[in-house]
Amino acid sequence: MDQAVAQVIWFEDLRREDVASVGGKNASLGELLSQLDGHGVRVPPGFATTAQAYWRYIDANRLRDQISARLEDLAQGRLTLAEAGEAIRAAIVHGDWPTELAQAVCAAYRTLGERSGGADADVAVRSSATAEDLPDASFAGQQETFLNVRGERALLDACRRCYASLFTDRAIAYRTAKGFDHLQVALSIGVQRMVRSDLGGAGVMFTIDTETGFDKIVLINAAWGLGENVVQGAVDPDEYEVFKPLLAERGYSPIVGKKRGEKARKMIYAKNGPHSTKNVPTSKAERAAFVLDDAEILSLSRSACAIEAHYGQPMDIEWAKDGATGEMFIVQARPETVQSRREASSVRNYRLRDAGRRLLRGVSVGEAIAAGAVCVIEHPSDMHRFVDGAVLVTPTTDPDWVPVMRRAAAIITDHGGRTSHAAIVSRELGLPAIVGTGNATHLLHDEQEVTVSCAEGDEGFVYEGTAAFDVEEIDFRSIPQTRTHVMLNLANPAAASRWWRLPADGVGLVRMEFVVSNDIKIHPMALVRFDELADATAKQRIEELTAGYPDKAEYFVDRLARGLGRIAAVQYPRPAIIRMSDFKTNEYAHLIGGQAFEPHEENPMLGFRGASRYYSPRYREGFALECRAIRRLREEMGLRNVVVMIPFCRTVCEADQVLEVMAQNGLRRGQDGLQVYVMCEIPSNVILARQFAQRFDGFSIGSNDLTQLTLGVDRDSAELAPLFDEQDEAVEWMIRRVIDDAHRAGAKVGLCGQAPSDHPEFAVFLVDCAIDSMSVSPDSFIAVKRAVASAEARVASPAATA
Repeated sequence: MDQAVAQVIWFEDLRREDVASVGGKNASLGELLSQLDGHGVRVPPGFATTAQAYWRYIDANRLRDQISARLEDLAQGRLTLAEAGEAIRAAIVHGDWPTELAQAVCAAYRTLGERSGGADADVAVRSSATAEDLPDASFAGQQETFLNVRGERALLDACRRCYASLFTDRAIAYRTAKGFDHLQVALSIGVQRMVRSDLGGAGVMFTIDTETGFDKIVLINAAWGLGENVVQGAVDPDEYEVFKPLLAERGYSPIVGKKRGEKARKMIYAKNGPHSTKNVPTSKAERAAFVLDDAEILSLSRSACAIEAHYGQPMDIEWAKDGATGEMFIVQARPETVQSRREASSVRNYRLRDAGRRLLRGVSVGEAIAAGAVCVIEHPSDMHRFVDGAVLVTPTTDPDWVPVMRRAAAIITDHGGRTSHAAIVSRELGLPAIVGTGNATHLLHDEQEVTVSCAEGDEGFVYEGTAAFDVEEIDFRSIPQTRTHVMLNLANPAAASRWWRLPADGVGLVRMEFVVSNDIKIHPMALVRFDELADATAKQRIEELTAGYPDKAEYFVDRLARGLGRIAAVQYPRPAIIRMSDFKTNEYAHLIGGQAFEPHEENPMLGFRGASRYYSPRYREGFALECRAIRRLREEMGLRNVVVMIPFCRTVCEADQVLEVMAQNGLRRGQDGLQVYVMCEIPSNVILARQFAQRFDGFSIGSNDLTQLTLGVDRDSAELAPLFDEQDEAVEWMIRRVIDDAHRAGAKVGLCGQAPSDHPEFAVFLVDCAIDSMSVSPDSFIAVKRAVASAEARVASPAATA
């Protein structure tokens, strides 16, 4: 091989073992192009210059000594980081190309143009350091990328600037911190045909949940135009979540999350001026639409899974959609370097105890809580103002901000999503961050004391003042095995994946009301009978929330199915028992448009709630939407682990009516393995347990309502609080009786109340009754699991029963 050939290598001739020659980025592109094309992974063609070419350029311009001298000046304090970096970069940019190297690069560029059907190809010119993307160091974002480069002169100029970017201030600081010798790291340049994503869209995807490490999710961020805005966090992108285990199942569409971002601007080609790209505002139609349709989301996710399987580890991937052809391309792939290295045997759980007024919300990064004084910095030139330990508040960040970010207690940005620069670096640094708040730099001010909470799910919140919070270290290795199933009570889809590592036996109670009130917000009957609404304010709000949904009822079904799907996915294939809606009339009335459809009741706790609503003309159409959502979960998304549960079912006759309405809506018990449970919370459920067991597959004891109705005590009454006791002899008689009768009839019995969490001795009682399962809140799971294990040991011990 002659020198010129050795200095340029086509992507298809590269493998991932070639990091020393072409850096991690280019080696990975070669691996993808050569090994995964048959798996539907498409990579734009291109070539790479080698590390040998870099050293040839450096030595031809006699730059080694200059670089070494400036770095020594920096080490000795004779130059600042900015001064040293600027001097080195200037020397590299003003160097001359060795003739044979320039000829090799230009010849390859001409060949790429011929392959692409034109003389001068539009190319992306990307830096690829020979030490980047190593298991113990992530160099991603340290060097520069130049887009829409056209012509040989422009290409050579962009390559010079790539070489110079090996010595950006941030790269020098990062290598110094990681202990890398600056003169042992070379730079390869990747020259890749541009994908016309300026006419389409682009973004980033991870094959792991970036906040919790949940490894069964593909997370995709998408925005219109070139992908740099997503990477740098300059826009608030769309976000899609896909459940990986069901992707390979034919006919399923396991998209468990779809959130439309604002996408206020997009990066496109610039026809004139000094820069090859520019940002322009997006149209109203673009802001209101999703960048990707469901078929494209699933196609990208399958590519992500193929890449992950090939590399054998979670991956961080950049993608682009060509707006001219509609084709989808992978333009980068590197190992994910934060969650995949996290200690899996334990987790730190943060819980907010006492917080001030909520000031802001945004996308949560990490799961921690931090407090401190605000330091607002709107421009990089003001970074010298930052105070160590402060909460950094800024519009967005790029790699130049890393030295300041390292010194922060927490980070808040106006723009960006979960795959933005600010999010990725905060994650790597272990800092809580809230990105995409919209107006943090406007609302917050210097020296203001705030608390940044990322412990409440996908949404992060900024609270006024310094809040009190608890931190608990959960060690999974110390959790005992039990015969009795211990399951989780979950309601918030945004927080569900935080608990995926808990060795639970499924989800024993999914509260549908949480998704309806927090994510949907609209009374289902107000969607079904929208034209009958007289409340103009409610109609306007409904129009705003349902934008993008031609069928307003579909808004309810879609959002409910995806919200519940995120919870069911966390414990798949173990059961997820979803309780159909159990709002009281006063709670339903508070939903948007709800006043028109709810009667006023003096005692809503004992009124028009639960099963009685499902067959009533007042709500039957609303219940049909709930059934449609469950059908979508099971039949379209593939989450067949979903079990349906009916609350507050007063009589056997009512049970028959509800089951018939469900069957009319496509949910027939036993069909396609569908199980239907009933809440046991009324004395009649105990008294007639055998008859109820003929109609349902299992019971879930709601200890709060059962205690209330057995003892005749309003559970919300402060005056009667001393009388409300789940361990009262009468309540325990009820529980033992229903377990015995249900077991004789072949039905399972669980309990989903708070009592086992609050009273370990109550868990012992339930084990003694031979209950099948208990479902508790995640934060009390370990304590209950230990109490159950202890109780099982005592029951099994001859001494204990003597």
